[in-house]
Amino acid sequence: MKLRHRFRSIALAEQLGPGLVTGAADDDPSGIATYSQAGARFGFTLLWTMALTFPLMVAIQLVSAHIGRVTGHGLARNLRAVFPMSLVTVLVGILFVSNTINIGADLAAMGQAGTLLTGWSAHAFTIAFAVISLLLQMFLSYRRYASILKWLTLVLLTYVAVLFVIKLDVRAMLMGLAVPRVPGKDAVTTIVAVFGTTISPYLFFWQSAQEVEEIDQDKAAEPLRKAPWQARREFRRMRLDTIVGMAASNLVALAIIIATAATLHASGHADIQTAADAAKALEPVAGKFGLLMFSLGIIGTGLMAIPVLAGSAAYAIGESRGWECGLEHKPWEAAGFYTVIGLATLLGIGIIWSPLDPIKALFWSSVINGFAAVPIMAAMMVVASRHSEMGRFTAVPALIWLGWIATAIMAAAALASLIV
Repeated sequence: MKLRHRFRSIALAEQLGPGLVTGAADDDPSGIATYSQAGARFGFTLLWTMALTFPLMVAIQLVSAHIGRVTGHGLARNLRAVFPMSLVTVLVGILFVSNTINIGADLAAMGQAGTLLTGWSAHAFTIAFAVISLLLQMFLSYRRYASILKWLTLVLLTYVAVLFVIKLDVRAMLMGLAVPRVPGKDAVTTIVAVFGTTISPYLFFWQSAQEVEEIDQDKAAEPLRKAPWQARREFRRMRLDTIVGMAASNLVALAIIIATAATLHASGHADIQTAADAAKALEPVAGKFGLLMFSLGIIGTGLMAIPVLAGSAAYAIGESRGWECGLEHKPWEAAGFYTVIGLATLLGIGIIWSPLDPIKALFWSSVINGFAAVPIMAAMMVVASRHSEMGRFTAVPALIWLGWIATAIMAAAALASLIV
């Protein structure tokens, strides 16, 4: 019996890949900062955003995974086949700008986390983390070092532990989950940030590209348009992989909001100005080590997310231009691809000389993602519906409806933040 369970566990683990990594990258430093701000400022009031985003992010990530697995090409190359090159260039440009800002905010927060731990220069740490990230991307398989860094990101489970040692107002928490409320203009902006950091445009390009790399690495695999007999198994795998990855991501996000609501908001500490402020949410379970746990979480998730941010921008630009793309290639085999990664990272470093505090920079990078996601999501849904690209494997009606609903909700939130 034990042996049977072990084989089932191994079989389950083998089906988890791009979706699980994408979900882990979603809880990056900008996500931690945004969810912390939401909980600290508004308590349990905005918990409903997590209940809403889960099915929508599963749908939109499944669409991106389907596009990659069915066509054997990444999202940008499929966009180029459907839309005029000028429009694709605009969409890819939007992604590059939003990703670069996100990279800079993540690096700045990682630098501040290093300073909190050692007292050394934040700028020096930021540059060091940028160089380390670039070298890892250039000379080490992302899969290999992501498998190591995932243990560091488990620090985020400290937020889950907080929920078991503090007193929770269960009624208020359930009300926050079930009843959508928007308490003022600042809440609208925060909702856009929560949506933007949860349903982020870079994740669409990343998961689609990783499905293509899965095909490239498996000699028996082919794009589903060429090998329709593989469809049933692959669609089942993608559903499981994506649902598990997004569920893990959302559960951590939910725990961060609840923990900061029950600690910082409840104690009147509603305005998070620094990383040290945000770390106080972990004191009930980590005590004097709260700052250490928070800092390790920021550094670990940052080192996982920066390659996804830079890599998704490189995939988008490279695929739209017909370049050789992929993190499994050596730098000299995909020079243009790695040039984009380096450029996005180096431009991102400039954030550390901006007047914005890293925590505020992280929050506003999420807001920018909330706006940037809308046109990219709309274009992606058109691709998923096109028989010319997807053949007999156009997305099923339920997925199409959920994808368009997600796009409409993101657009409505972004528009509301401009006019309220």
